[in-house]
Amino acid sequence: MQKLLIIDGIGGVPLGREMHEAFCENKVDAAYYDLAELEKIRWYGFRSGMAKLINRADKASSFFHLPKLAINDFTALLERERPTHVLIIGFVYKFIAPNILTRLKNEYGFSLYLYDTDSCNLYSKRREFIFFLDQELPIYERIFSFSKVTTRFFKETRCLNAEHFPFGAKPLPYEKCSKSNDVTFIGSSDLRRIFLLENIRGKVAIYGNRWERNYPLISTELQSSIVDEPMWGDALYQRLRESKIVLNITRTNFYGAETGINLRIFEALSLGCFLLTDYCDEIAELFEVGVEIEVFRSAAELKEKVTYYLNHPEQREAIAKRGYEKFIKQYTWELRAAALADNMHITAK
Repeated sequence: MQKLLIIDGIGGVPLGREMHEAFCENKVDAAYYDLAELEKIRWYGFRSGMAKLINRADKASSFFHLPKLAINDFTALLERERPTHVLIIGFVYKFIAPNILTRLKNEYGFSLYLYDTDSCNLYSKRREFIFFLDQELPIYERIFSFSKVTTRFFKETRCLNAEHFPFGAKPLPYEKCSKSNDVTFIGSSDLRRIFLLENIRGKVAIYGNRWERNYPLISTELQSSIVDEPMWGDALYQRLRESKIVLNITRTNFYGAETGINLRIFEALSLGCFLLTDYCDEIAELFEVGVEIEVFRSAAELKEKVTYYLNHPEQREAIAKRGYEKFIKQYTWELRAAALADNMHITAK
């Protein structure tokens, strides 16, 4: 019997849990665990600090992170679930040392896969990114990556077995409802985002974390539009539904790598929202620009298109409806999980 074990390294977002639901809907025998909720090694904070000091004295130029998990607890999990396939969401090195996971893979005989969701966030952390490339990625039999740019890098530069696998989202009923906000942006603070949002201050509502720490960089008017707290689940969906325009702005690291296919795009389309996002070649390959979504290439074009689509609701709503129809046909988690199960050679019960 085949058994899929989903190990979530980014449990702060619902992606892994929604994928688990989708696998179950496809009648795949699957279990889910959030790494952050498993037992940590005793006295982790103290031991981590001491280990970093020792490493700094010994190998100051290398990245070091003491894995958090109590390995006996994780081994007990494997004994309990007895998976034939293990899918890591995001990364594992902060919780389990990659060489330890390799040993467990050989001992328990499961196939090991990664769904890469966050590697672009490491681009500015040179030592950590090199550690991720050298120590973690080679342990996987196959890497499924959200980004075509990242996939190409893994394959051509690192000779890894990688495949482009865009995100999905949980399908929700298409509902036309009253729109109380002109433009809504939901996401954490980032310098590129601040600069672009200043061009539409007075029209945008902003939700997300790490904004207040950047208030010295933000105008008073834009500050008044910010609710500094993370937002997921039903609250996020409601905010998106209430907006005439859902704005997606790619983080600096992602934009610098010429990729911008993040989870928010699929969440917005799953609700039938009108999506305005920054242009990259990847998004133009997945969706028809001006028909299913809209894009901007500069601050001036962002301001221009916000003004235009606020004044042309019929065009805006037609694009939103076609975007939703495309999502339902190709990008629900149920469809994505079925394709992923096929790629991992997992059959339904």
